[in-house]
Order: sequence, then C-alpha cells, then structure tokens
Amino acid sequence: MTQKPITKIQGEYIPPGDKSISHRAAMLGALADGTSEFSHFLESEDCFRTIDAFRVMGATYKFKTSETQTGSRTTKLIVTGVGLNGLRAPESALYLGNSGTTMRLMLGILAGQSFETRLTGDPSLSARPMKRVTEPLRKMGAEISGKDDANFAPLAIRGGELSGIQWTNQFASAQVKSALLLAGLYAQGSTRVTEPLPTRDHTERLLRLLGVPVEASKSGVAVRRVSTLHPIHMRIPGDFSSAAFFIAAALIVPHSDLRVLDVGLNPSRMGFYHVLKQMGADIKIERQDHGEEPIGDLRVKTSSLKGIDLDPRMVPLLIDELPILMVLCALAQGTTRIRGARELRVKETDRLRSMTEGLKTIGARIEECDDGCTIEGVREFASGSVSSYQDHRTAMSFLIAGLRAKGNVVVRDADCVKISYPDFEGDLKRICS
Repeated sequence: MTQKPITKIQGEYIPPGDKSISHRAAMLGALADGTSEFSHFLESEDCFRTIDAFRVMGATYKFKTSETQTGSRTTKLIVTGVGLNGLRAPESALYLGNSGTTMRLMLGILAGQSFETRLTGDPSLSARPMKRVTEPLRKMGAEISGKDDANFAPLAIRGGELSGIQWTNQFASAQVKSALLLAGLYAQGSTRVTEPLPTRDHTERLLRLLGVPVEASKSGVAVRRVSTLHPIHMRIPGDFSSAAFFIAAALIVPHSDLRVLDVGLNPSRMGFYHVLKQMGADIKIERQDHGEEPIGDLRVKTSSLKGIDLDPRMVPLLIDELPILMVLCALAQGTTRIRGARELRVKETDRLRSMTEGLKTIGARIEECDDGCTIEGVREFASGSVSSYQDHRTAMSFLIAGLRAKGNVVVRDADCVKISYPDFEGDLKRICS
C-alpha cells in the first residue's frame, strides 16, 4: 500500500469493534447456556480464527450486518452456546493462523475439557512464547506438550480435573491472566492471579456479566468453579487500539479536527490517552457512558507534541499503541525515552526492531535498546519504502506516518492489516482531504 501526504483530517469516525472483547465474546458466548448477541463485533481474520475453532467444537454462530452513521459496516454476532461442558473434541488440529489471543485463551478453556486437542498456527504464531500460559496450566492439572517443553506451537493439550492456583503474572499480560481465570471456571477451589502491574480487565468484566462471581483487588483477581454461564446481549465498544491510528493522524496532519465516536474508554486501555495529554496533545473526552464497558466520544485536533520520558509502568496499559506512539514521538519536539517495553519483541514480530528500522528508513532519528528506544523528533518524514514484517500494527503505523511525509511512503506486505482492521484503508479515506 502507498500512502500520500495529505492536508487535513476532519469529520466523524467510529472505530471497529474492540478486538480483545470480540475474541472473548465469541469464546464465552460458546460456553454459555443459550443464545448471546454481541453488536459491533469485529469481523477480522484473527476473530474468525476464534469462531472457526469453537464452531468445530459445537458452538453455532450467525451474523447480521448493517451500516453505521459514518458509512462503515457494523456486524452483530449471534452465538448459541453449548455450555461450559458441552464442547466436543475436534477431529483434527485447530489452525489458529496468527492469533495469539485465540491460542492463549483457548488453552485455559481446553484445560478444563475431557478430551485432547492439538493447536497449530502460522510461522509467526509458532514463534510466540506460550510457556507463560502452559506452565501454570500444567500446575493446575492439564497435560500439555509441544516444542521446547510446550513453549511453542504446535501444542497438544488434554484437560482433566483441575485444581485452583495462586499465580503471580510476571509478564504483565492480560492473555496469561485471562487463560488462568478461564481455567479457574473448571477448577476445584480458588484460582487467583496476582499482577505487579495492572492489565486489561475485559475478561473479568465479561465474566461478571455472564454471572461469574469475580473477586478483584488492587493486587489481583480470583474466580471459582461455576456450573453455568448466562447468555447476554451487549454492544462491543469501538477498539481504542484501532482508533489510536486515527487519533495519531489527526494530531500530526495540519488543520485537523476529528470526532471519534463510541470508542471504548475502559480505564485499563487509556494509557495512550494519558501519555498523549502528557505530550501536549489537544485531545479530550466529550462524552462518557458507564456500563458493562465504558464507552464515549473523543475530540482530537492538530497538536504540537513534545518528547517525554515514558513511565515504564504505563507500558502494559498501551502495549498495542506503542508502535503508533513511536511514530508520534518521532515528530515531537525534543527527546523521548521509552523503556520497559521488552514485551514488544515477542508480538507478531519484534516490534521494537521493525519500528526502529522503518522509522530510520523514512528519516527519523531513533536508537534501539534492549527494552525500548530513544527518539529525537524531526519536523516531517521522508518518502521511502518500509516492510510491515507481516505485522498489522507495524503496517498501519507506517501508513499513518506517510500522512506527514515529504513524499509517498510505501508499506510492503500491508495486506496483514486485515488481521485486526480489514477496513482500515476505507475508513482512512473517509476522513482524509
């Protein structure tokens, strides 16, 4: 894909459905007793991997589509679940493509089943570490095998009689926490996950809606075995991580004024917003509704940003936004230092490396270190050709960078954006002028 520089971002924009919540809705809907409905579901390649896997195991899924007020498409997902113990053994291995969320969270659910399942993925997923999930699940009673002592896919898991666990989540990973909480629904006793740093709480919020008593404190969260999950109806908020690209576009393109509508404002996802305020961004919350998931509207205008020293404690709250944040920091006045971001190296690609190499190609002044980078701001980017490394967030970050370049920015292998945001190009065109 080729991105040309533009003169203005304006109008209203509704982000696609939240990817993290869409995954969890498809899974938990499959485990409920009855039919659940989730409007504004994200129709992305990753989410379809989750649906395909649970469809094979007996759940039923239907879709209804309509148009939003801004001209984009929105989808309602209707799930008829089979109950916590109603899944059936798949006849062959479940292929999960590029979706780490699907594999890690499914491991927690499959740990409580009475059958064996094999999980495979593409080369990128097969290189992502899984021992952070498989190790505690083994301690709970699941049998798991795979490459490098079950650290890499393909994996084989046989569930069984689980016992609750007290586990400290050293990776500040919502996927690890979620996998253990889902396994805890099948385990004797209490399953408690303690976190040194807070992570996304979408799983806990959905479990409460489904009727699960969830104990939460500042240090951790716990669940116990339940016999049933109640079906629910809910609207999935717009994905803040997807909206981040459009927020960034409005901040760096001159004469811009953008309203972001119906976006998720979950406090565990607001790290990017708070860091932008620290950088001097003209961004504010115009409306906020509190419910099963906070949702509201943002107003974003062109801003003169300044470099910062990013607090490492903020990293888990904006881990998916770090690539586009690096683009913004490369255009900010002064120096930005990012540390504590080693987790970026084990995403769909090594995002610290991919973003550093790509930003240097288009004229940014950036130096990579083991757990982050140091960036000196420039006025604008140069034209150039960069690789996506088959990573959707890397690709979208450089397409946004191209809006503030002297010439065209070409992103190679940009079709990977469909993993999380199939209509990215169309939505961007609707607000560009």
